[in-house]
Amino acid sequence: MKYLIHAVLITACFSSISANVFSQTDSIAKPDSVLLKQIEKQLGSSQPVPQPVQVRTAPSTLPDISVIGDFQASYKNYVKRNLDAGINEAELSLQSVVDPYARADFFFTVGKDPVTGKFNFDLEEGYLTTLSLPAHLQLKVGKFRSALGRINPVHPHALPFISLPNAYSNYFGEGINDEGASVSWLIPNSLFYQELVVQFTDGPIDNPSFSRSVGNTYFELAHLKNFFDLSANATLELGFSGMTGSNFFNLRTNIAAMDLTYKWKPVQFNTYQSFTWQSEVYFSNANISKENIVNSFGMYSFINFQFSKRMFFTGMYSFSNKPYSASTRENSYSATIGWYATEFQKIEIEGKTTSSNMEKEQNQILLRWIFVIGTHGAHQY
Repeated sequence: MKYLIHAVLITACFSSISANVFSQTDSIAKPDSVLLKQIEKQLGSSQPVPQPVQVRTAPSTLPDISVIGDFQASYKNYVKRNLDAGINEAELSLQSVVDPYARADFFFTVGKDPVTGKFNFDLEEGYLTTLSLPAHLQLKVGKFRSALGRINPVHPHALPFISLPNAYSNYFGEGINDEGASVSWLIPNSLFYQELVVQFTDGPIDNPSFSRSVGNTYFELAHLKNFFDLSANATLELGFSGMTGSNFFNLRTNIAAMDLTYKWKPVQFNTYQSFTWQSEVYFSNANISKENIVNSFGMYSFINFQFSKRMFFTGMYSFSNKPYSASTRENSYSATIGWYATEFQKIEIEGKTTSSNMEKEQNQILLRWIFVIGTHGAHQY
């Protein structure tokens, strides 16, 4: 009887404790379940978050604009004023696609006159190029640098040397830059790249070999480019040029030229190492009278070696006659060190010596600082 009374008391106590605990749990769980139901209700009735709308803007109609500065300093032993420095030239370029069928390129220059010291504004190039002609054809009209060899189509600030080769400057001065039309044809060839360019222009105004005729004699030029991929690291380009036009004697001058360029740029170290060997030869046939014809010759060859990411070395040799004097013989040697900070800035220093059988030896040291602001497209390969 005693044990039965104890069992009843223990059961009653346990029941009381359990009732209190479960009642407290229900009181806590009830608000939580109500809150959970309210959240589910809100989520079910909420609207989807609107996505941001992308507004289409009109394309820009402004052309690509850039300004290129060319600062030069020099020492020359063959002029009265040995030391000189200043802005040699400033170039303003405006380039843009006109529509799906053509693009336009304009290059204005402000150059320093070496005689007066004043700056003159001029249109260096301004031409329209088609983009969608059939049969692999392309037409260019306006004022442009002729497709002669490797140096002439390139603006001087993009060359890896400061002073032009004597052979080139003796026959073409600062280059053939003329007004007219140019047609290029990409020859269908599955073995290698071939391009034929034919140009008809008025005739250069200021040039050692050619002049602009007052009659119906025009300047005509043809250039055939042959480009070979030798490997993943090396290419070879072989070009042939032929040109004819009026000269200072109101007769014809004919020049045949050949250019050869080998480039090595390893894929694995393409930003740190490269090598270029480039050469051109010129054969001139100048009629100075009906009985007198002058045949002359000129050539240059240079190597350009990149030995670090920003350092380049260029060594050049040039031999040349004169367009109207085959007896004149000039030999020149030059060496150029270039530091290319970025694609927008480079500094170059060059030493050059020229010997001739007609004049005293000429020596010069040149410094050039090129800097670019704005958008400037890459020059041809």
